[in-house]
Amino acid sequence: MPPVDSPLILELQQLCAGYGEIQVLWGIDMVVRSGEITALIGSNGAGKTTLMRALSGLIPVQSGKYVSDGEDLSSVTAARILARGIVHVPEGRRLFGAMSIEDNLLMGAYSRSITRTQINRDLDRVYTTFPKLRERRNQAAATLSGGEQQMCAIGRGLMSAPRLLMIDELSLGLSPLLVEQLVAALRTLNTEGMSIRLVEQDVTTALDLCHTDDVAFIGAKPANDPSFTFINKADKTVAELSAVPPGKPAGANLLTAPVLPGASVPVKLDRGACVYDVHIAFADHAGGKTRRNADLCHLGEITLVP
Repeated sequence: MPPVDSPLILELQQLCAGYGEIQVLWGIDMVVRSGEITALIGSNGAGKTTLMRALSGLIPVQSGKYVSDGEDLSSVTAARILARGIVHVPEGRRLFGAMSIEDNLLMGAYSRSITRTQINRDLDRVYTTFPKLRERRNQAAATLSGGEQQMCAIGRGLMSAPRLLMIDELSLGLSPLLVEQLVAALRTLNTEGMSIRLVEQDVTTALDLCHTDDVAFIGAKPANDPSFTFINKADKTVAELSAVPPGKPAGANLLTAPVLPGASVPVKLDRGACVYDVHIAFADHAGGKTRRNADLCHLGEITLVP
């Protein structure tokens, strides 16, 4: 886990974005630090993909601040954001099906001013990370399985030389075995210094991959009632639950009473459309409280459902 004072790769302050007159993101505050693996979880329609598109410049930022290394990226082009090392692997892979695997990978390096030697070095890195791609490098991308296509999509992102690799729906449509292989590959990339931001509906996968206290939840817009159901999937009683905007030291307990294993209760967040750090405290055998962050959430002990 990186230290809390690791350099910031990006910082968002009250970011708003959407599609035309339809606003989807309302006042997002978020930071991503160097060396982190973080997860953004939320239900369908919560705005996870919209946030990724705003961060990669595919849709405009309507208002708020989006800063990386002191540079305001809120109104720059997608190409400029990519040049800053912020790389987006989109939901659904988005490969060029008629092109070979290697040609798809080379598209990731299209905007880089590098030599063929450097390109070959980066290709070898991708093939080392995903050996199946090397075996099928001349095969059309459309003929690959879903897991192999996801490997190719991530490999294309790696060819863009990311400092921050943002992956939208890593496990979508994949078998548990393939998901485990992808998770292992991402952990290896992180040990090499790469920051990873994972957007995921599968809470178990997201919490298993990310660092212990780097879990976030994206909520609904303020016009809606920001109420959710908390489901305790742990084998112990949950004494406290809080959802804290990043940068805040603590948050109020959202529970009016302890939640027994297997039970669920409605909770209401203190504000909508923010990215939250999830904190949990379990009741211990002595009647006190054992406070944890997400390290005990690896088995899906926390689920927030609109």
